[in-house]
Amino acid sequence: MRFDLVDLRLFVAVMEAGSISKGADTVHLSLASASARISGMEAVLGAPLLERGRRGVIATPAGRTLLQHARIVTAQIERMRGDLSAFASGLKGHIRMLSNTAALVELLPEAIRAFLAAHPDVDIDIEERTSADIVVAVAEGRAEFGVVADSVDLGQLETIAVADDRLVLLVPSLHPLGSRASVAFLDLLDEPFVGLSAGALHTHLADQAMRLGRRINYRVRLRSFETVARLVEAGIGIGVLPLTAAARCRSGALQIVPLSDGWARRHLTICATCFEELSRHARALVDEIKRQGEREAAALEPS
Repeated sequence: MRFDLVDLRLFVAVMEAGSISKGADTVHLSLASASARISGMEAVLGAPLLERGRRGVIATPAGRTLLQHARIVTAQIERMRGDLSAFASGLKGHIRMLSNTAALVELLPEAIRAFLAAHPDVDIDIEERTSADIVVAVAEGRAEFGVVADSVDLGQLETIAVADDRLVLLVPSLHPLGSRASVAFLDLLDEPFVGLSAGALHTHLADQAMRLGRRINYRVRLRSFETVARLVEAGIGIGVLPLTAAARCRSGALQIVPLSDGWARRHLTICATCFEELSRHARALVDEIKRQGEREAAALEPS
């Protein structure tokens, strides 16, 4: 079988996108070239790899087997690239990772800034997902590692706890809920909310409300924790944020109240199928994320 690395990367991209055209865009091929490569792979194999439909493509049994091996091969190539980069100039490294909202907004920016300053020859592909989706994707080899909340089932993945991710209520100082020692999420659902317009935290809160048979009444939805805090301060509604974000955004006009629900007390955790098998660059990024978690924990300690 004469499948080259471009074939394998293309096939992985097509499967993850569920579309030949989107997969072709990911690996910078034209649609015609991508279609020809996949047809060539099927001809060499003597069996169809894809079932084509109006809504995209799905893998046949042969395609699923190829996908499993293609992910292993491409991951091994990336590990080789990272290990050889110390001896070669101009060799570009690449890391693919996934993150939930809290880590992406609060933990990763400074860690990634420090990492890229020390590793200018490495590119990082980060995608925001819910923690549950990240666990499945990492287990299937669709990313080298992920940063999740440990409230999800991590299965057989290896884990490293890096930071607290407690969700808290943010209210104006004179709000009746602001005097409580803690508050249950159910007690908030009659209140108007200010929150994020999308992302893993938005989905997580919506899921918790649905389990209670309720929906969140959003007055305003925004893109950042900072703007959520400012509108909460203006009295537009209440907000639920990670503690690190709430502490950073808090002013004298805002009050932080812990949520009493068990699912609100979480830890941010790095997960991978095997940390020892990560590429050299990915291991270095994991170490930098751990250091950033330690710095943030120290910053939250009372002086």
